[in-house]
Amino acid sequence: MVLPLYLALTAAEISYVSPLPNLCAYMACHFSPYTEGLSNVPDALPFGSVLILNDRIPCDHHSADLVAGQLAAAVERLGCESVLLDFQRPPDAESCAMVRVILQALPCPVAVTESFAQDFSCAVFLSPAPLHVPLACHLAPWKGREIWLEAALCQERITITKSGTSFEPIFPTQQLEGGFYDAKLHCNYHTVVSGDRITFTLFDTCESLKTKLELARSLGVTRAVGLYQELGTFLTGKESSRPSIADRILL
Repeated sequence: MVLPLYLALTAAEISYVSPLPNLCAYMACHFSPYTEGLSNVPDALPFGSVLILNDRIPCDHHSADLVAGQLAAAVERLGCESVLLDFQRPPDAESCAMVRVILQALPCPVAVTESFAQDFSCAVFLSPAPLHVPLACHLAPWKGREIWLEAALCQERITITKSGTSFEPIFPTQQLEGGFYDAKLHCNYHTVVSGDRITFTLFDTCESLKTKLELARSLGVTRAVGLYQELGTFLTGKESSRPSIADRILL
């Protein structure tokens, strides 16, 4: 059985993408800059979607009861399968209180990001493992918890010199292919020796990501969530007949 992969789309993407992915996530509801509740709540979604609330607009004197009520009403009206609280700002008393009220109010599964997960027993949404870290090691601290894993095509540069080793994520990502495959880390890599340094460039491919997601399922991860913008289209050309990365992962 393939690990379920939900692709997160904006409202604009949902309006023009056809056909939509089999498993959709809506990106995203926000805390309103004008009221104590939410903004950007969708009018319609494919049945069984994941509804995402992020903190791009910070939680700042918003009503937890109002927000939780709006989310619960949206889940019921839209037939959402679950809710992801994709909070990237550091937790504080107000945001933790918001999460607590939402968890109590919603009738469906809810996941929170790892910075919030220590204080709650719901599912945890983990960022991708750094490419130099085996997936099992990345998941180990959350043993016994339900884990949702972010799916992304990551890249990382490791530089070794006499003074030590540095690890640097590459963003925005580059067009990389070929190289060697590391079966332990489930990624490809290039090596360059120049003067007094050795540089390893580690990178995911759709094939290595597929392998990584298969491994994630065997390690107990229950689902993956990725960006349609990244995984939904293999080529940007509209006339291309090549399969999407998501299609290639799910084959």
